[in-house]
Amino acid sequence: MTHYTHIGDTRIQPVHRASCHCGGVVLELQLPHGVENPRHCNCSICRRRGAVCASVPVSALRIVQGEALLTLYQFNTRVAKHYFCKVCGVYTHHQRRSDPGVYAFNVGCLEGVDPFRLGLLPTADGINHVSDRPAGE
Repeated sequence: MTHYTHIGDTRIQPVHRASCHCGGVVLELQLPHGVENPRHCNCSICRRRGAVCASVPVSALRIVQGEALLTLYQFNTRVAKHYFCKVCGVYTHHQRRSDPGVYAFNVGCLEGVDPFRLGLLPTADGINHVSDRPAGE
């Protein structure tokens, strides 16, 4: 597991804030080990939005401002829940289909963090999602 406790000049705080572009939506993330395993995904929505994501347990993400500004987008199986600010359109987080007990969050929304400073990241194979495979494969 890869942990990033610093990204560029920014130290990742154990409780770190994240926000959308307009600042209307503010999240608080429990990141005691920093940003863990940031990645890209090649599924249909992730390749279009291009965000760097990392994950935390559902209990480690709290919406502290702007919950009413979040809009939900679901597609295909309608299990994953993707959240965007309806004012500025920025993707902030989503509840994962492969593990509903986990939120993936947009690393680019972390205050003071430039996700491009992470370098080359692994890509999750969302095109061949584990939940789309027949049982036993």
